[in-house]
Amino acid sequence: MTKNVRTPDKNASRKPLLPEVCQALERGLEVMDAILAGPPEGLRVATLCRQTGLERATVYRILHTLKAAGYVSLITRFHYGPGERWKSLIPLSKQREVLVERLTPVLARVSAGCGDAAFAVVRDGGLSHCIARQVGDYPVQVLVIKEGTRQPLGVGAAGLALLSALDDREVEAVIEVNAPNLALYGGMTQERLRALVAATRERGWSVVGNHATRGVLAVGVAVYDRTGDAVAGISVASTEARMPKERQREILQLIRKALKTHGFTVY
Repeated sequence: MTKNVRTPDKNASRKPLLPEVCQALERGLEVMDAILAGPPEGLRVATLCRQTGLERATVYRILHTLKAAGYVSLITRFHYGPGERWKSLIPLSKQREVLVERLTPVLARVSAGCGDAAFAVVRDGGLSHCIARQVGDYPVQVLVIKEGTRQPLGVGAAGLALLSALDDREVEAVIEVNAPNLALYGGMTQERLRALVAATRERGWSVVGNHATRGVLAVGVAVYDRTGDAVAGISVASTEARMPKERQREILQLIRKALKTHGFTVY
């Protein structure tokens, strides 16, 4: 027999495998199910032991295997959550639904606190896509952007915050693909957008005005998931008169507090 020919499996008779042969897989699936049903901040080993009835050493071995395969990630020092490989199995539409569900109360809290409209966007290639909006109670609301609106990533505050959280290669790819249309947004240029990205990274949050909408100024922050990846951007927009620097900072703190309250990582 040549070395390129695989030897037959011991179960070549096609008889059912004994239950104990699959016990390790069964235990792994129990741990994975518990993690998937867990809270956004993840689960501790002690909690996993209690929910699955498994010994601590067994749970640690299973977690090590699942983490090495990318199905589990270490969110904090002691908390485990779903890994990137598992996330890739979830349809994009379902991921968006979950993100909208989680961000809606964040927007509601922010808008109620400042009185102005709050927005959440995600990235669609080189575009920002508004997935949620919350209207405030101040008499004058800036509502040009609505759910479903798409525009070049970076011309609005939420999109700018999200763009700035990407690596340099992705930022340049986005700017290049949008170059022909940037001027339509308040005379935005590639150089101007690069400068805004640099300023946002240095400041830690975005400020942009008179590009997506004339006479409007907005502040925004990137939204990160449990593994530290930027998944969305949140912004608050109002008239320039209502957005002096002091109020911009107040709104920024309001957004960060709302995100943290609802389980998002805040930087």
